[in-house]
Amino acid sequence: MIEKQARIQALIQSIIRYLEAHRSANPGVGLTLDKLAAMSLPEQPLVDVPPQGTRHEAVLQDAIACVTAPELQEIATCLSAAKDDLVWREDNAQYYAPGADLGEGYKRCNFHTLLIGPDGCGYQQADFNLGFFMLDRHTLYRDHNHAAPELYLNLSPKSSWRFNLPQWEGYPAGSLIWNPAYAPHATRVDEHPFISVFAWLEKVKSPCNVIQFDDWAEIEQAFAKNTRIK
Repeated sequence: MIEKQARIQALIQSIIRYLEAHRSANPGVGLTLDKLAAMSLPEQPLVDVPPQGTRHEAVLQDAIACVTAPELQEIATCLSAAKDDLVWREDNAQYYAPGADLGEGYKRCNFHTLLIGPDGCGYQQADFNLGFFMLDRHTLYRDHNHAAPELYLNLSPKSSWRFNLPQWEGYPAGSLIWNPAYAPHATRVDEHPFISVFAWLEKVKSPCNVIQFDDWAEIEQAFAKNTRIK
């Protein structure tokens, strides 16, 4: 195994270890671990794909530096070591229907990498995704849903979420969020860049659907002025 593949494998295993230690956090953690176990990853060859950097390198470095929770240090260290081995991509609305209104903040800075998936840079799987997803500070990831059941492991010190409700709730580093299929959700990123592990358990080619909420303009205008809404 070449050094690059070893670093990617170590990163994947660091995520799995965290999930195993928090299996009871919500139903999605166990479902994700069961999917991963069924892949028999230690018996599978890692792919060797050319790395691809991101124009948001400064945001990436800032986000990793903000991962300070002690229980997340193994993941942060492995990500820092492997980040230049990965393939970073942006969502230019390919996950949404044409003309979907995603907001300027999301379009300005969103990026992800797949460790496992159809285009994974670690292991290739046709109908499962595991990777990292990032947004810049002061960004609203507008309300949406999708057929893919989704698990988030939040690495940022804090992010705010809502689930088909007008109220936002803060989630700390290390929290695990489970979005069953078609469950509406939105993310608000305030003073720290958003960095998370995410998994889509199936139906990874299904599109996302934007769900209109009336407060988008207010939130995004405040972000444009670098002002936080509480």
